[in-house]
Amino acid sequence: MSGADLLAHLGTGVSHVCRCWEIRRQDGLRLGFTDHDRSLTFDGLTFRADGGMTALSVSQTTGLSVDNTEAAGVLSDPAVTEADIEAGRYDGAVVRSWLVRWDLPDARMLRFAGTIGEIRRGGGAFHAELRGLTEALNQPRGRAYQRPCTAVLGDPQCRFDLGAKGYAAELQAEAVERSQSFRFTGLDGFEPGWFSRGRLRVLSGAAQGLAGLIKSDRFDDEGRRRIDLWQALGAEVRLGDVLRIEAGCDKQRGTCHYKFGNILNFRGFPHIPGEDWLVSVPQRAGLNDGGSLNQ
Repeated sequence: MSGADLLAHLGTGVSHVCRCWEIRRQDGLRLGFTDHDRSLTFDGLTFRADGGMTALSVSQTTGLSVDNTEAAGVLSDPAVTEADIEAGRYDGAVVRSWLVRWDLPDARMLRFAGTIGEIRRGGGAFHAELRGLTEALNQPRGRAYQRPCTAVLGDPQCRFDLGAKGYAAELQAEAVERSQSFRFTGLDGFEPGWFSRGRLRVLSGAAQGLAGLIKSDRFDDEGRRRIDLWQALGAEVRLGDVLRIEAGCDKQRGTCHYKFGNILNFRGFPHIPGEDWLVSVPQRAGLNDGGSLNQ
């Protein structure tokens, strides 16, 4: 069966069709929904009829314009919960939508594929903007030439292994404030500031799978290590939850060389002239060897 079979069925004038859509979160969880009055199963997934989900019509155009639509539904457990939306677990989730012959699910046609964009909540329901595949073409491309490194620590450009000894620690949360500030006593082997600009990941508990960027790493008045995030995590972190904190990088050449020993993969241009070079003038004193004027 295929889309051709579905088209032939639609041509009879008496059709048995419904819409089904799949949501695949970045953590691998798959959810299926349908606007039919009973659940359907295909592609190894059951599309639930009791999820309270509806979808508006898809706006599709030729060329490189972005196809878009919107999905709406009731915030109900265990389908889609307000806590999961607030925690960001649906941000960037992959969405696919089919037109399906409900009495013969193998006769179906993929009508939309894309990702979840902005999500609005209110009145016990949610509205999720769905963005088509061409949305990726709107993202900036190309390389930026600047003094700091443009790579993200541990990404394919950086190539540094954050699993190396001395660059990450896993320990239980001993004190938590608003899921944004954490205190520990087991980080004596790391100097203060080692984790600044790094990343904190939650490995267990209600916030498992969430991560935040570290703003500061210092000792508090009681001598305990304090880790603060730029923004609170979207779910509550409780005492005893296992956290992983990873070393941070300030994108400078010296840090790459001496802290990580990764200078061969440094992606910045530390000797590129800055804006002050435009107003630089020769000097009587100092080094005049024909090199850069803004030493």
